Amino acid sequence: MSVVKYSSIAFITFAILAGIAIPMVPQPQSWLEFPIIPGLEDKARNIFFHVPMAWTSVLGFIFALFYGFRYLLTKDFDYDIKSVSSAGLGMMFCILATITGSIWAKFSWGSFWNWDPRETSIFILLLIYGAYFALRSALGSDEVRARLAAVYSIIAGMTAPYYIFITPRIVGGLHPGAKGDTTGSMPLAQLHMTLNMGFVFFIGIIGFSLFFLWLLNLRIRIAQIEYQISKNKM
Repeated sequence: MSVVKYSSIAFITFAILAGIAIPMVPQPQSWLEFPIIPGLEDKARNIFFHVPMAWTSVLGFIFALFYGFRYLLTKDFDYDIKSVSSAGLGMMFCILATITGSIWAKFSWGSFWNWDPRETSIFILLLIYGAYFALRSALGSDEVRARLAAVYSIIAGMTAPYYIFITPRIVGGLHPGAKGDTTGSMPLAQLHMTLNMGFVFFIGIIGFSLFFLWLLNLRIRIAQIEYQISKNKM
């Protein structure tokens, strides 16, 4: 049943991701034909990948927070495995969001990095979770590592939504939605999305969320096998 369930999730996920890739190619006179956005033109299509990746990174960090809290309550190492697996995927998607954002910045603002508040906040987030993995690697005892990592993941997880969603909106910057921007704070308002653009955008959010859940299930199962093998060797 588990194999069937996760195989179905995988199929739906890749079907959705394939669907959001179609609008990346200009479609003549069709429902997938998107309006030209002044200043961004066809580069605006990057939003179908960049924003869902940033969203998925926060999802990973929140999952890590939840499983870290569960570990502190139960002392079950299975929750530690789930927490670090979630944080690892969150870190991966955070890096991908940074890369796609830098490419977008190069074509829109002339430089890969401008120390815009949103760029700065995601850089801080990368440092926070880089320190999380450094902490785990520096501790030898499984129990001590799991306990300290759980506390760290809870504190770090509470900062993730702040750095991704709040900080860039209360400080002036280049990104749409920054303080003083009159176009609005939601992507639909920022990019003046039409109905078809909004549909593909939110389908992308769902697709990447399912992709994250599928990857998380695989990563947890692999980590559990590795943990059992290491225990059997002792």
